Amino acid sequence: MFEYQVEAGRPERLGVTKEGKDINFAVTVRDGGACSLLLYPRGEKEPEAELEFSEDMQYGDLYAMKIRQFPMDRYEYNYRINGTVVQDPYADAVAGREVWGNCPDSPHEVRCRADFAPFPWQGDQPLELPYEKCVLYMTHPRGFTMDPSSRVRHPGTFAGIKEKIPYLKNLGITQLELMPVYEFAEAEAEETPKKHMPVKKRKMEMLNYWGYGKACFFAPKASYSASGNPVREMKELVRELHKNGIELILEFYFPYMTSPALVRDCVKHWVSEYHIDGVHVNAQDTPLICLSWEPLLSRTKIMSEYFPLERIYESDYQPTFRRLAEYNDDFMIKARRFLKGDEDTLWQISESMRRNPAQQAVINYIACHNGFTLADAVSYDVKHNEDNGEDNRDGTDCNHSCNYGEEGPTSKKALQSLRRRQMRNAFLILLLSQGVPAVYGGDEMGNSQRGNNNAYCQDNEISWIQWSRKKYDRQMQEFVREAIAFRGRHAAFGRRKPYVMSDYLSKGMPDLSYHGTRAWYGEFESYNRQMGILYAGEYTGDRTLYVLYNMHMIEHEIALPTLPAGQSWYLLADTGREGASTFLKEEEKILLEDQKMAAVPPRTIWILTGETHEND
Repeated sequence: MFEYQVEAGRPERLGVTKEGKDINFAVTVRDGGACSLLLYPRGEKEPEAELEFSEDMQYGDLYAMKIRQFPMDRYEYNYRINGTVVQDPYADAVAGREVWGNCPDSPHEVRCRADFAPFPWQGDQPLELPYEKCVLYMTHPRGFTMDPSSRVRHPGTFAGIKEKIPYLKNLGITQLELMPVYEFAEAEAEETPKKHMPVKKRKMEMLNYWGYGKACFFAPKASYSASGNPVREMKELVRELHKNGIELILEFYFPYMTSPALVRDCVKHWVSEYHIDGVHVNAQDTPLICLSWEPLLSRTKIMSEYFPLERIYESDYQPTFRRLAEYNDDFMIKARRFLKGDEDTLWQISESMRRNPAQQAVINYIACHNGFTLADAVSYDVKHNEDNGEDNRDGTDCNHSCNYGEEGPTSKKALQSLRRRQMRNAFLILLLSQGVPAVYGGDEMGNSQRGNNNAYCQDNEISWIQWSRKKYDRQMQEFVREAIAFRGRHAAFGRRKPYVMSDYLSKGMPDLSYHGTRAWYGEFESYNRQMGILYAGEYTGDRTLYVLYNMHMIEHEIALPTLPAGQSWYLLADTGREGASTFLKEEEKILLEDQKMAAVPPRTIWILTGETHEND
């Protein structure tokens, strides 16, 4: 016998809300179908009560019920809509999926929970870092620490990520992006006929590892929790990241036809309840516009493949706090083509490297989960997705990659060395560009997916980061750390304003200029693969920086612009330095013998600085 008083509720806020000691349930029911509330004692798989929504509880397609003096902390719930048991899309948490890969055996095994527990935020707030101060690290919340080589106490969980915060901070990361952390079904049972009876077949070999598809977008994933309390564990992760100066960006994949209202409410929920700093949203135009216009999100970073800016801002409007960011493969494609020496790429990559719109930021990357890792991009000509069980038909065939002579792993020392140099080149192309550099997790240590460019169903060593401790992989980590630190010390590579290619400060040189075999003349013919980019003006301080790129297989000469009297060109970094630091210490920088022309070796990047002569 259900002993609590039930009455019509308030439909204004979907989900479960608390009004004093009363609990309000509100849900959307399309076309006004039949709906009832199922209440389960916590941890039980059979409902204790089923309460129908009467006509006075229906407000269009919104149904709302209030239960007086209800002890919600002792119950879980679901809805039965038109005869089918379903979860609340606005649920704070979900029970029944605590074990990764577990398939529910009954419609009542997965149940919703409301969470009203206070959390000791200790004064925490989103960091609101400007994009120009950000270095993003993209990873999978499970795959980041799941491999035993990660050496964490709680692999594959939010707590495991928390253990790796010192690593991220030491690397120079200021933003962490996680693939879906919300409750999704990574494995589902399917009905298969067998002797006239349907049986459950566990599809463990084809997991939804990435987490794209239908989901409970408001609830942190229970199987990503080491403590059994994913809500609290997620908040602890956010708080600890913020203490270390690292923002948290969460990826959300909203299927086509997802309500724009749900998208807006979901992002507001995560910002308000979890203090996240931003979202990477895969959605249609309308939800993106709604997010862009939402006042509560005016200081929240919103990233997406494309924004219809003409429907968001006036043409001359420049936001005080840039929060929108374009996030797509454009930079990666151009950078990879330039890296491997394709024709007609010089003007394209030079344009992408200086791109820095006033109304939105740009996220740049050279690898992401949807494609080759960086190590695989310099080791494979073609994809190798046979382990996905689709006869290698899945995944893109257009990888813009090169194996440089042998497919996959090699024992040839010279080829290994060339691949490592190309990885160093790729990182410098990324980190010396305007926009937000995004490092794909594991690339900094040469992580490989064995040529798989679509590891959506791989929950194993293919998709897990292998925390290599090999000599050359440790050297690559140190190089990436030094490259990020170099970018951080030089504002020329992380500006708020777009570059002006004129000497508007009357310092003798434009802010940015391009050079070829003649100083001050960029040579962007389709057959060229080399250029010099000179940075001067207010963002370089007393130091003029000159970056020389040669992505050709032969040596090329690039002219050195004449410096002011008393200054000379010094070498600061050389990606051709194998087995030693690419970046020279200030006291070790090398004075160039020829101050008119630099002979840059094949597939090499040099960073020069123009400084006052030093006394011997």
